Amino acid sequence: MRIAHILRKYNPAEWGGTETAVKQLLDGLNEQDVTGCVYCPRLDEPVRRDPLKEAGHEVKRYRAFIPVFNLSPEQEQQLVAVGGNLMSLDLPARLLAERGLSVIHSHALNRIGGIALTVARMRKLPFVVTIHGGVLDLPKSVQQTLSAPLEGGYEWGRIFGAIFHSRDVLKKADAIITCNPREAELQRQKFPNKRVVVQPHGVPIEQYKRDCRAAALEAFPTLASRKILLIVGRIDPVKNQGSVLVQMPRILQKHPDAVLVIAGACTDELYGKAMRKEVRRLGIEQRVLFTGGLPPGDSRLIGLMQNAAAVIVPSLSETFGLIILEAWAANAPVLSTRTSGALSLVKEGENGHLFTVGNDDEFHRGLEQILDSPEHARRLAASGHQLATSEYDTLILSRRIKSLYEDLVREKA
Repeated sequence: MRIAHILRKYNPAEWGGTETAVKQLLDGLNEQDVTGCVYCPRLDEPVRRDPLKEAGHEVKRYRAFIPVFNLSPEQEQQLVAVGGNLMSLDLPARLLAERGLSVIHSHALNRIGGIALTVARMRKLPFVVTIHGGVLDLPKSVQQTLSAPLEGGYEWGRIFGAIFHSRDVLKKADAIITCNPREAELQRQKFPNKRVVVQPHGVPIEQYKRDCRAAALEAFPTLASRKILLIVGRIDPVKNQGSVLVQMPRILQKHPDAVLVIAGACTDELYGKAMRKEVRRLGIEQRVLFTGGLPPGDSRLIGLMQNAAAVIVPSLSETFGLIILEAWAANAPVLSTRTSGALSLVKEGENGHLFTVGNDDEFHRGLEQILDSPEHARRLAASGHQLATSEYDTLILSRRIKSLYEDLVREKA
């Protein structure tokens, strides 16, 4: 089988959870003799490393633009980073010309997803769409954050949306895949006759069996003999790293050997600058480390998780929470906000601890339980590791997607 995977954004320098999920899906499908070609927008500058190409996957780039007048360069950059509604004029023809396709699988909604849907219907191919973020299960605060870059702009691209049925991507899909049970439930309520599949993200467990702790300490020698509090994810208001940053003075009072490590590319410059300014204001420059973006499967990133006293997930919204599985694969204890994704994975006190956004006391209680009792932290990590290994290994999950593709191809025929 050969599958076209359609992305609305792929910049290795801004690698995040969606990119990780797509790569792991492609890796797992390759093991099942399902090949894929990835279509994604062109970049202004060539990339030094492309993890998808390095893994042997075919990457094809199309021209894309934002059909909105009166946006500043900063607004355009932010729109692309957080999910802007892009348009492409050459993608339809390229998908029509792509040979040997069995399925078109879009990892984007809106206009790019609409193009993929339209071509699939023209070619009489099954059309699958994956919801990587959230659509119906998305907090209002996050919706406002995503729409903020459009303020002051005039969107002239609605005509393209009408041509390519961009509002009907989910309605007309042959199958909807989501990693979030709550999102799936809401989609089934909206589309009662639709095939909606809950497909959690996976982790390549074998990759995390390597001991990479020395590689992390070699790359970041200041972390030696420190209690590492690790946050992994793009630097963005939705990821909410700043809420942990302001708690560092209180943490350091009891744990002077603690250090906060924030690993991830910055996709919101204003937020990133504000965080660094706050570090200086608090006088904790020696207790906060920004690593920048680290490629998936990088030994430094795996080593950071293996060395971590706690992996903290402070996000305002996580429809799944892939980093939780990655932390468990690395045998690290997890402290997470009560997002819908975390609630489907974390059992309070059994394999992790949870706290409510804005509840500082609850955050510190959970963190103290992990830092004050190494034995308790090991039990949490071991329980999480067992769950990740038995239910979320990439190879196990990729077989389900292959079966879905095969069913859809038979039905379409």
